[in-house]
Amino acid sequence: MILCWSGGIAQPILRMGNAGVSLFDENWLFNRYGLQSDGTRKAEPANLQAADINESEWEKLNLPHDWAICGPFRVDLAGETGKLPYKAIGWYRKHFVMPKEDSGKQIYLDFDGAMAYAKIYLNGNSVGTWPYGYSSFRMDLTPYLKFGGDNVLAVYLNTENWDSRWYPGGGIYRHVWMVKTAPVHVAHWGTCITTPTISDSAAAVTLKVTVDNKSDKPVEAVVKTNIFEISDDDIIGNKVASFDSINILIKENGNTETTQKAVIPNPKRWDISSPNRYVAQTTIQVHGKNIDTYTTPFGIRTMEFTARKGFYLNGRRVAIQGTCNHHDLGALGAAFNISALRRQLTILKEMGCNALRTSHNPPAPELLELADKMGFLLMDEAFDCWKTGKKPLDYNKLFDEWHEKDLKAMIHRDRNNPCVFMWSIGNEVRDQRVPGITKELADFVRNEDPTRPVTNGYNHPDEAREAGAPVSMDVIGINYFFGMQAKWDVDPRYASIPNIGTETSSCITSRGEYFIDDTGKEEEYNEYQISSYDFAHPEWGCNPDTQFRTNAVLPHLLGEFVWTGFDYLGEPTPYNSDETNLLNLSSDPKKQKELEKKLEDLCKSQAPSRSSYFGIVDLAGFPKDRYYLYQSHWRPELPMAHILPHWNWPERVGKITPVHVYTSGDEAELFINNKSMGHKKRNEGITFRLVWDSVRYEPGTVKVIAYKHGKQWAADEVRTTGKPTKLTLSADRRIIKNDGSDFSYITVAVKDKDGFTVPRTHPDISFKVEGPGEIVATDNGDATSFVPFQSHTRQAFNGLALVIVKAKKGSNGNIVVTANSEGLTEGSVFLTTK
Repeated sequence: MILCWSGGIAQPILRMGNAGVSLFDENWLFNRYGLQSDGTRKAEPANLQAADINESEWEKLNLPHDWAICGPFRVDLAGETGKLPYKAIGWYRKHFVMPKEDSGKQIYLDFDGAMAYAKIYLNGNSVGTWPYGYSSFRMDLTPYLKFGGDNVLAVYLNTENWDSRWYPGGGIYRHVWMVKTAPVHVAHWGTCITTPTISDSAAAVTLKVTVDNKSDKPVEAVVKTNIFEISDDDIIGNKVASFDSINILIKENGNTETTQKAVIPNPKRWDISSPNRYVAQTTIQVHGKNIDTYTTPFGIRTMEFTARKGFYLNGRRVAIQGTCNHHDLGALGAAFNISALRRQLTILKEMGCNALRTSHNPPAPELLELADKMGFLLMDEAFDCWKTGKKPLDYNKLFDEWHEKDLKAMIHRDRNNPCVFMWSIGNEVRDQRVPGITKELADFVRNEDPTRPVTNGYNHPDEAREAGAPVSMDVIGINYFFGMQAKWDVDPRYASIPNIGTETSSCITSRGEYFIDDTGKEEEYNEYQISSYDFAHPEWGCNPDTQFRTNAVLPHLLGEFVWTGFDYLGEPTPYNSDETNLLNLSSDPKKQKELEKKLEDLCKSQAPSRSSYFGIVDLAGFPKDRYYLYQSHWRPELPMAHILPHWNWPERVGKITPVHVYTSGDEAELFINNKSMGHKKRNEGITFRLVWDSVRYEPGTVKVIAYKHGKQWAADEVRTTGKPTKLTLSADRRIIKNDGSDFSYITVAVKDKDGFTVPRTHPDISFKVEGPGEIVATDNGDATSFVPFQSHTRQAFNGLALVIVKAKKGSNGNIVVTANSEGLTEGSVFLTTK
């Protein structure tokens, strides 16, 4: 929420844009037709858009809503989409009264996202459609409204006609907003702010404003804009600049674009380390009266992309330390929640992540807002395919008619967010070798926003460059394959174009799982889990160390986006039978044939895995060991050390059990029960972990002391724990709002009598809530668990489980969350609502 200063009083503004906005999320009705969650079909009646149908058996709910996340998980469904029954036909309905006094106003609904093929009806009339489930869009309700009477809104969605390579969810899974304006008002996404010149003493600001006139008469209006600071907690600050007022004439049922210019003295720059922001408040006056107010948050920063020296933000070199992330929020599915997203970004920020890639679609608008506030750069991505599809019913069915509309919607919505530093027109598209379509898309984006570079993620970067397609790129995005980079760096067609790793590594692991044979050799796979020694990867990927070495050899790269920051629903490679994986190896027929055989075997075996193993952080939000490898590399100034594996190996006494250490130091000494195992040193640019591969297991304590430049830097230790005796609970937030959508994420740990988390433990845990709260979901990070996320009983996975709790809307008081398990002392945590 932003607070805007108006008339000497701080007034809250729910979001960017027109002031007359309110959430439209509550009191909806829902019914599912077509494919049902159990695989049967339910006939879709005719005329469900009509105002007077029987709604007695419709489900009552609030948005955002994902109709598939309740499952059940089904082993017969595709792992690539999470083994969840997302394919269906869904209808939503909502009754509301529009006050008579709003007659004469324009009334709009803004959908942040609806999956998929949305058709909007009001009082039985067709209002409009928007098929791409990731796009935000506006619908004009005005012609069909009954002012002072009951109105019935109906929304049709169809995911039976939407194929996906990951879990897309289904339904109105993002927020819906009602916007009320005067007939003359700033248009939807009708402001564009640029800062053509920036210095420490002054920043020139150019504001383009599009004003709509929905009346049947021409109107003369005055456009006024002031600029204010915004504090870290979103409170309006000092006014720093004012634009000269501009008089405009807007034709009946038309629009006019005008440009204003101002200078901000001594600007505070937006940066990943100091995300300062401003807000432009534009008012439209007619006959001396303010009839519309429109707010536009923005930031001031300089960016430079170079082919040989990397990326510069505000004049200093910044290596992109990014992660790719799909849109689901783990146990919540696709249904958006800002508490969940903020938690994810906080965890990534602590790791050292400074950039996000919206894989592979426009994100929820709140991601942009949080990235602005928290200091992340963001690569805003549009599509996973163009004309040629990867799946029969993916975006290829929409491309010809909708790609310009969807690109324009993404760019116009997001162009004022300072976090956005690149536009991506695609990911591993099958048309990536086609120069014509690549140029068409890139030119379209540059026409809409000439201030940011355009990129594309190439999983066949050599073939594409040979064909000449990437000459249209401002930055070339490379997915995995850097082997011929030196050749292209001197090719005159590409020598001046910067390069970035748009998708790297794809290391796969299961938190807390380690597989070692009797000789001490590390094994990668066992019973649909993957070793957390952080070496395993699919045929096209590499471990993090290898990618770090590639980056060191190619220091002119802008940086990398690791696949992925968080585990996500679907795509459980290597237990994923999705044939589109073959597209990554089309240039290597031998490897492609080997993978094809593996995929055939997986189809027959019906692997139980339903979520990915790619994440640096698991689906429940618990960091894997790999998290600390990236932290050691991305935050070299942070004193840290991390030991793996755990030290509970009763079956391995006397057997070689390799010990790895991730540290930001340059040297370390390892101790087993106070006996030195010797020093190990890192070789800059070559080694990124320290390995003691001849340690023989004995119960006790493993300790490491890390050094940097000869001085003690950090330490860590793990020990053989006792038996589980108790549960402990810790909440990421102890005070939550009573709005029904503010969540507390509570970690449950299985502890021994001394308070140490016990690995390799999987007790069943039951949860209960006392007071004005309720359980939203539970999880444990196990990619093979078919327990519904809504269950109040959850097995721990390697000593940890998660319960998500919210306050009941409008209720105040203390909430007590308790976890219990047979034979263990129960644990509790107290929350407070406000």
